[in-house]
Amino acid sequence: MTTDTKTKILYIEDNPLNAKLVQRVLGAEGYEVLVAENGLSGIDQATSTKPDLILMDINLPDLSGREVTTRLRAMDQFKTVPIVALTAQTDEQQRAMTIAAGVDGYITKPFEVEELSQRVKFHLQGGKEHFKIDKDEAQRQYNQELVSHLERKLREVQEANEALKRLDKIKDDFIQRVAHELRTPLTIIYGYGRLLQTAEPLVKIGVTNPEFGAYLDGLVESIERMHTLVNEILTIYRIATREIELNIGPTNMQDLTEECVTSFSQALAQRKIGLIFNKHDFPTVMQVDGDLVKLVFSNLIGNAIKYTPDGGSVSIKADNDGNVLRVKISDTGIGISKEEHQRIFERFYSTSNTELHSTSKTAFQGGGLGLGLSITKGIIDAHEGKIWVESAGKDEQKLPGSTFVLELPMRKTYQQVTPKAGEPN
Repeated sequence: MTTDTKTKILYIEDNPLNAKLVQRVLGAEGYEVLVAENGLSGIDQATSTKPDLILMDINLPDLSGREVTTRLRAMDQFKTVPIVALTAQTDEQQRAMTIAAGVDGYITKPFEVEELSQRVKFHLQGGKEHFKIDKDEAQRQYNQELVSHLERKLREVQEANEALKRLDKIKDDFIQRVAHELRTPLTIIYGYGRLLQTAEPLVKIGVTNPEFGAYLDGLVESIERMHTLVNEILTIYRIATREIELNIGPTNMQDLTEECVTSFSQALAQRKIGLIFNKHDFPTVMQVDGDLVKLVFSNLIGNAIKYTPDGGSVSIKADNDGNVLRVKISDTGIGISKEEHQRIFERFYSTSNTELHSTSKTAFQGGGLGLGLSITKGIIDAHEGKIWVESAGKDEQKLPGSTFVLELPMRKTYQQVTPKAGEPN
């Protein structure tokens, strides 16, 4: 017998030999047989392919066939689709629980080829087996099985989570030790490098031989970059372990932001990127950890430059209501896809293509360790502030741009108060 049209059958079976046999038998009858190798993929395939009948093994590596049946029966589109158990389980209790889960038929392996074809045709035509079981008892046993399975899975998740926590702690401790070990010799190398730059005999050589001076400057610049990376790693470790300590004090935010902008003047000029910035948008005195907030602005400005093509623009604007300072750093760059708006603040996450990785932090789509925004968020959180990104999406042609918005509380207890006339100073 062959069907006039391709009737679709989904077989959920983890044994490839069994799957191939059923495909061969039912394929010869004119059916289209799809195979899923576990319960979760079976549910996914069922919802996407909408089969006319589902054959279900019971012993699957993730969910049991009973659990898959229960899940499918909960969906409106599968309330009337025939689901037939095809299993080697012959135990009456197992059979009763499978029936209680909602199957329309029960075929025991090994099966006769003719029997399989006939049973499939029977169920496709709306036939249902009539089972003689104690439904209440079967349902009770099935519920117990579900609870036991859930308990086992929860315990496995808890054990895996504890193992991941231990591994994460080992990793963080290792990173901290390595960073500390690197920091000491780098500090010494950097110090000697600066001494060489200012040593009178070498300065004279640099005057007569500009190449020598360029080589020395390049050496010191590379050491500075390595030193910055090590400091980033140590900072992210302190943030991750909640060991970051704020050195809160009066900070001139106008001077701080101007220093940050000035540090990028060469990169802005080289990349022909315009900058919109008015330092008077910022308060003169604000209670923050100046060094860490400066790092925040440097990271955000550097990112804006990095993801903006040559010839674009970056703007830095601020306003406050006396309680909160709100800063917006916007660019005309490639933007950020909406699904990455939260992930970009995770440690070591980067939207850049690693194949195009560059060691320059200001080259278009240049490199980095993926720590900048994580550090930035950690510092803002430590100040009890907020940070988020606004972007219509990522498009390297249309350039929708991005805006990073951060809010920092203005600590009134530290604000200077001018006494009224007649009041003592």
